[in-house]
Amino acid sequence: MTHAETLRSLIRTDPLCMTVLKNARQLTLADWAIGAGFIRNRVWDHLYHKGTSLPGDIDFLYFDASDLSPAADKTIEKRILAQAPDFPWSVKNQARMHLKNKDAPYKNTANAIAHWLETPTAIAVRLETDDRLTILAPFGLEDLFSGTVRPTPSGQKKADQYSARLKGKNWQARWPDLTIIKAA
Repeated sequence: MTHAETLRSLIRTDPLCMTVLKNARQLTLADWAIGAGFIRNRVWDHLYHKGTSLPGDIDFLYFDASDLSPAADKTIEKRILAQAPDFPWSVKNQARMHLKNKDAPYKNTANAIAHWLETPTAIAVRLETDDRLTILAPFGLEDLFSGTVRPTPSGQKKADQYSARLKGKNWQARWPDLTIIKAA
């Protein structure tokens, strides 16, 4: 079984994952996905035989270059909270995140994810209208499934931010067998 097949199986057999994805899909946004810790934690919990853990927030990503206002995120967040109030949604339009990150404008959600700081977090999934799961993984799935945390090219450029994030997340407290690679 490939990593992509394993990831799809983990998501499909997890009622919580499917509930989150179905709620997100109901908003019918273009170029949306659920990513970061929601995916990463699910895989690492599986790999290291931990009980499933919900991250502190559910990163709901979408891309809409026609409205870069933070108010648009709040409107969508209110909509998703009305559907599923028990989940810690964090809605972010990836079309404006380049401003926060001081990058060139992103082209789409997958391109935005490629600017995240570490490879096992730079992964998202979308539940399509025909129930297929689309995986957005600009750096592949190998690091996620091998328990390797390494900086993306952006993480290398922003080594201080990458290091601070590793320290703040302290992933090895829950998953001690992770391999952490420092930025050069």
